[in-house]
Amino acid sequence: MGNFFMTGIARILSEFMEMKLRHIAAAQAAMLIPLCLVAGEPVEKRDTILHLNEVMVTARRPADDIIPAQTLSGEELHRLNSNSVADALRYFSGVQVKDYGGVGGIKTVNIRSMGTNHTGVVYDGVELGNAQNGQIDLGQFSLDNMEEISLYNGQKSRILQPAKDFGAAGTIYMRTRTPYFEEDESYHARATVRFGSFDLINPSALVELKLSDRVNAQLSAEWVNSSGKYKFRYRRVNPAGELAYDTTAVRQNGDINATRLELNLNGSLSRGSWHFKAYNYNSERGVPGAIVNNVWRRGERVWDTNSFIQGRYTGHFGRWTMLNNVKYAFYRTHYVNNDDKQIKIDNLYKQKEIYVSTAHEFSIAEWWEASAGYDFMWNTLDADMYGFAKPDRFSNYLSLATSMDFGRLRMQGSLLGTFIHDNLKGLQSPDDQKVLTPAFFMTLNPLRNRDFSVRFFYKKSFRMPTFNDLYYADMGNSKLTPERVTQYNVGMVYDHSSHGFISAARVSADIYYNKVKDKIVAYPKGQQFRWTMLNLGLVDIKGVDVSALITLNPVRDLFLTVRAQYTFQRAIDITNPADNYYRDQIPYIPRHSGSAVMNAQWRGWGLNYSWIYVGERYNQQENIRYNYTQPWYTSDVSISKDFRLGRVALRGLLEINNLFSQDYDVILNYPMPKRNYRVTITVEI
Repeated sequence: MGNFFMTGIARILSEFMEMKLRHIAAAQAAMLIPLCLVAGEPVEKRDTILHLNEVMVTARRPADDIIPAQTLSGEELHRLNSNSVADALRYFSGVQVKDYGGVGGIKTVNIRSMGTNHTGVVYDGVELGNAQNGQIDLGQFSLDNMEEISLYNGQKSRILQPAKDFGAAGTIYMRTRTPYFEEDESYHARATVRFGSFDLINPSALVELKLSDRVNAQLSAEWVNSSGKYKFRYRRVNPAGELAYDTTAVRQNGDINATRLELNLNGSLSRGSWHFKAYNYNSERGVPGAIVNNVWRRGERVWDTNSFIQGRYTGHFGRWTMLNNVKYAFYRTHYVNNDDKQIKIDNLYKQKEIYVSTAHEFSIAEWWEASAGYDFMWNTLDADMYGFAKPDRFSNYLSLATSMDFGRLRMQGSLLGTFIHDNLKGLQSPDDQKVLTPAFFMTLNPLRNRDFSVRFFYKKSFRMPTFNDLYYADMGNSKLTPERVTQYNVGMVYDHSSHGFISAARVSADIYYNKVKDKIVAYPKGQQFRWTMLNLGLVDIKGVDVSALITLNPVRDLFLTVRAQYTFQRAIDITNPADNYYRDQIPYIPRHSGSAVMNAQWRGWGLNYSWIYVGERYNQQENIRYNYTQPWYTSDVSISKDFRLGRVALRGLLEINNLFSQDYDVILNYPMPKRNYRVTITVEI
């Protein structure tokens, strides 16, 4: 009876919200016209505003974090040769980005070899979801209006967070720019146009309005169009060491035509604040298939419409703080395969999500806080396929957490209860899942100045197989068991800032051990949109993350920043000693990887060089020569110039990516672009 009641409520809300979302894109576009007209009014903008914003977003908070984060923010984030959030995440340690090539290629992220589905992605305080396949394509999120990207291993330091956030093994937090106005300002406006290789044209606009002393609005719009055609050389050597083939060709079916509209409203109250977001992403793109034996697949295409609205309210009432979130999302995917050598496919998938969350934090004493939270989520998936299961998933999350601060010693503990029920149309539903996952974190500062700290954490996490994993007739596996992860981490951080020759210095090192039981792995089946699912059983992951950052101020107006990171990972399958691949490295996980970024800033000029390295990997379970995938590295360089014309600020940026034109694959048989270029012009008032 309870499930019937929840189903009815969810269905009613779904139909109502879907009707509303149909008008979001049109409403946002209509709002853009008056906003642009307002943007034409002359209002003076002071140079100091830009300076204050940069100081605010690059402020360091390691001494207050029980769980220090890797962070890219402000100018440092926008100086990278990155076009999307996925590109920027390559500079974090312990992260593997799966990139299928080109502007429109799917880009997913894996943290410490635990899999994409164990990575939570939170956008302005609310987690992004995809019950269909559990993968968030981070290539869909632009950096144009992004203020900060943070990566937490384990979980965030604050215990006031939605219950669901305690469940991820690692979490990426994306925060959009919050408008900041001087007393005599009423608006900001920025226009950017980016063009370059592969027939890329990428204009975007951002308008910020001060609606009142307590309310401001931000509207961001973007269009991306590219043919996706790039030259590549594809060379393969057989296990005997003989040249199998050597091909030079142009990548086909990698085109994209996409728009993004995003509206943000921010408000402050006497005892709190609120935030509202409406988001719409539409794209049509080709699916560049695997190149095997000189076969180019040109028949696959995908149309995506991703829309959601979400709201957040934070209230402060003495010792009690409240955090409430609500969200409705509708994802529509149309997949077509007209390849003559394969079965014709034309399928439409519709996914809906309702999410409600409430969390409460209580300050018991000056050094002791506790929190409790509850989340409810309803997901459903429909497809125009005969006999499709049409699953509904009801998820309930209950969390309890506490945090203690004794000065040099800070501790945090949490307990999450996850309760999941799947309901199938006309089929027997699987067993309900009821799981408790604890976590404990500790940070110690042995020195008085708190520049140096050591940290430790232990955490268990759990994730259900996705709808694709379980119920797709073509590639699902209803016998899959849920994954369970146990994490251990010991690390240290040294962080120092001053106003001298070395203005900032940071070094961190972590040793971690993860054990994944019943790990679910997805392998491409030749078509990028479809996968083969299986449980590996037990996976043993040991690794080391090392990162360093230093900023020098050798002479006046000259700042030099160097950021570097290195990761070692030993992720092996220990399921069955009788298997040929027993104790072999799991697919696509390199033993060694790293990156380095060097930046120089002088009187409006900026020079940036970035280098990324990924070591040798294996593309199948057996670590044999036939499955060997070569290491690769890329070098990217950019030069920028900032200047002003009266009240108008301008920036010009030239980027050269893959400077040495290396031929490489991130995923086997998906060649990446050789040397390519981008030019960006930005005007801001």
